Amino acid sequence: MTRVAVVGATGRTGGEVVDAGVEREDVDVVVGFASEAGERSDVPVRPVAEIGDALAEHDVDAVVDFSTPEATLSVADACVEAGVALVIGTTGFDEDAEASLRAASEQIPVLKATNFSRGINVLQRVVGEAVAALDGYDLELMESHHNGKVDAPSGTANSILETVQEERDVDPVYGREGHAPRDEDEIGVFARRAGDIRGEHELILAGNDEVLSLSHRAEDRGVFAAGALDAAVWLAGRNPDWYTFGAVIDES
Repeated sequence: MTRVAVVGATGRTGGEVVDAGVEREDVDVVVGFASEAGERSDVPVRPVAEIGDALAEHDVDAVVDFSTPEATLSVADACVEAGVALVIGTTGFDEDAEASLRAASEQIPVLKATNFSRGINVLQRVVGEAVAALDGYDLELMESHHNGKVDAPSGTANSILETVQEERDVDPVYGREGHAPRDEDEIGVFARRAGDIRGEHELILAGNDEVLSLSHRAEDRGVFAAGALDAAVWLAGRNPDWYTFGAVIDES
C-alpha cells in the first residue's frame, strides 16, 4: 500500500486523483493539499503552506502534484526536506523552475510528465518515427482543452513539439493572421479553449498528395488520475533521479 498525498486536491485533475486513489487497493490517499483548506468527506484537505509538517505527520510515501508552477516549487522543497518521492503533473514551468526541479531530483526521486495518459505516451513515440520517415512533409499541431486551462499551448503539445524538433529543425508559428505565407521550415501550433474538453491533440503531416493525422483524445480525466497514481506507486522508494512516465509504461 503506497501512502499518497495529493496537491491540488480540490482542483479538476487533483480531485480526480483523490477520487481514483480512494477506490484503489494499492493506494491510500492519506491527505490532500490546496491553496486553502477544503472540504472532502473522505480525505482531509490542508493548506499547501502546511505541507512541510504534514508529510511526516501522515507518513507519506509519494506526493502527486497538480497545482501551479509556483506552488510546485514549494512542494518540491518540502519533499526534499522529508525525503518523499514527487510526481509532477503541473505544467507551465519556465527554464529556471525546471532547473530547480531537476536539482531536487538529485536528492529525491522526481517523475514529471505533461500527460499521464498511456495513449499519449505511445503517440509521442509514433510522432518521432513519422516525422523522421516523412521528411519534407508540412507539419501542423493543434490542441484543445477546457475553458479553464490557463497555459497555452498545453504542456502535452509542447512535449509533442519537442519530439518533432528532435527529428527536424522547424520553428513553431503560434497561430496565423493576415498575410502569412507558410515557410517550409515551420510548424503551426494552435490552441483552442472551450467547454469541458478533457484534452485533444493532433499532429498532421501533409505532402505528396496525402495527409497523415496522428491524434489522441481523452474521454475522461480519470485517465490522467489513474496514470498519476500508477506513477506514484512505481516511484515510491526509488533512488533519487529524474524519471519519465514512459519508464512506468515500459515496466508495467
